[in-house]
Amino acid sequence: MNGGPSGFHNAPVTRALVISSALFTVFFGIQSRSSKLGLSYLDIFGKFRLWKLIVSVFAFSSTPELMFGLYLLYYFRVFERQIGPNKYSVFILYSVTASLLLEILAIAFFKDPAVNLVTSGPYSLIFASFVPFFFDIPVSTRFRVFGVHFSDKSFIYLAGLQLLLSSWKRSVLPGICGILCGSLYHLNVFCIRKAKFPELIASFFSRLNLPTMGSLPAAPTRIVAGSVPSFTARQVERNYPSPMLSTTEPTEDSIATLVSMGFDRNSARQALVQARNDINAATDILLEAQAH
Repeated sequence: MNGGPSGFHNAPVTRALVISSALFTVFFGIQSRSSKLGLSYLDIFGKFRLWKLIVSVFAFSSTPELMFGLYLLYYFRVFERQIGPNKYSVFILYSVTASLLLEILAIAFFKDPAVNLVTSGPYSLIFASFVPFFFDIPVSTRFRVFGVHFSDKSFIYLAGLQLLLSSWKRSVLPGICGILCGSLYHLNVFCIRKAKFPELIASFFSRLNLPTMGSLPAAPTRIVAGSVPSFTARQVERNYPSPMLSTTEPTEDSIATLVSMGFDRNSARQALVQARNDINAATDILLEAQAH
């Protein structure tokens, strides 16, 4: 399934998160401490270890988990491109904080001081992202393998299942907590989907000029319907000339999805034609055309 143009274009927060997760995992892996990063009862209610709470948000405990985790984080950058880096940062903070509280409650309930009940890594964010992935990302391709029906979304679900079962009970618990937090976000509990960081914080990151965060305030959040300039359609056509063989008419559902994100109907239709009805790639085409 195509997540849009390769790289971290219009996804500075995802880039910072992927780099941080990889560096933390490699650092503790070199020191042979990755397997000790999971949270246990003693870490919270015995000798409180704040560093473990922080590190457990970023560092994976094994190389396979790192590979699948980074792949999913990289793919889910499509949500940052849709809602903007500011709101996506709120989504990250909410998912991590709320999931961590649920995990601490679960650890307190089981009261097992002998084992690490929760594995480390950004499981909360990854599995919270599966909720908007399920509801908001449409299926663009369906196929069958040995009589079994699949779609272009199936590979993302399989990667998530592999990550969920990678450490069995230790990974299932944070995965479930992440899904619960993602569901609450989707239901817009406490109007969380409208929350944004103050412009003062965004401008602070802008002045830092960091390669991973410098573009954070520059990318706009979701566009108000009808606010896309009239030249967007011409820019799409100029940047992505129409392929001679692509004559498939986009579906009304795909056009409506892009229109609901604030793009005008004509631009949405042209972008879908260029992307061959891949709604994620069409979104990135529209965003890139608007940036020019």
